[in-house]
Amino acid sequence: MGKFKAFKIQEVDKKIQAAFVECALEELDPGEVVVRVAYSDVNYKDALAATGKGRILRRAACIGGIDLSGTVVSSSDARFAKGDAVLATGYDLGVAHHGGYAEYARVPADWLVKLPGGLTLWEAMALGTAGFTAGLGIVRMEQNGLKPANGPVIVTGATGGVGSIAIDALARLGYRVAALTGKPQETDYLKSLGAKEVLLRSDLDLSKLKPLDRAQWAGAVENLGGDVLAWVASNMQVGGTIASIGLAASMSLNTTVAPFILRGVSLLGIDSVNCPMALRTEVWRRLAGDMRPAHLKETARTVAFDQLPGVFGAFIEARMKGRIVVDMAAG
Repeated sequence: MGKFKAFKIQEVDKKIQAAFVECALEELDPGEVVVRVAYSDVNYKDALAATGKGRILRRAACIGGIDLSGTVVSSSDARFAKGDAVLATGYDLGVAHHGGYAEYARVPADWLVKLPGGLTLWEAMALGTAGFTAGLGIVRMEQNGLKPANGPVIVTGATGGVGSIAIDALARLGYRVAALTGKPQETDYLKSLGAKEVLLRSDLDLSKLKPLDRAQWAGAVENLGGDVLAWVASNMQVGGTIASIGLAASMSLNTTVAPFILRGVSLLGIDSVNCPMALRTEVWRRLAGDMRPAHLKETARTVAFDQLPGVFGAFIEARMKGRIVVDMAAG
């Protein structure tokens, strides 16, 4: 195998630089499985890493991309054979281990999931970390007793990757979904994914939060943090459950214990990076089955590998809608 193309992020003089480079297999980090990468994707975390807007890298230089899907080229682990279709999300990919923004990746076998029946390699990355996180949040809430008969579920940060897929998946499962967004121009988009109601953040008075407000939501996929999460908590039904997934608005949380001790609300932290493999595999099975979003082709667009640097700005500037898949064979 000769040289191949990779997108490397490195810190030089305390500044992040990112560029395409030529790479050889022996330069990749250790791992039992070599994968010919077909697709990767772009997540907010990828944009933070590539632009230096967030302290994401845990090493001086790393090939970016926290997700990948592709075909096994070689394997020293009996669980995987040449030709197997696989995917990987999370763990240290693109952060402390060379990731998916390369034509080949070498990864530990323990990080790989065989592509579930019913999903293509492209669809796996149209989902990616965002879809897996949304699916994990839904599964965790269901394990905590959430079901469609309990009442409506609200999704905040609704036009983002996690939010879009969560709406789609929840609607597929029969939930009544409300979408909360700061983008009124995307109302039709959110309804096309299955949202029955679209709420605007501008209509909320987050400066006057009540310890307990109107009991509206049986569940919540919460992507923003801060005052929005506090508002969601105060509006949960008795026995409601919140999947806390993101911090796009704030890492802080200023609330009271009232929803948790007077309404029995559960706040579930959703960690998609270190999710145990048994649960990880089950979530991917669900995403390929009963939870499969119906609008992946409408919510995801594909860019060629050489177009990758041009898409990070939309994430940093909060202009992003849906998902971006990176075609590693194009460009």
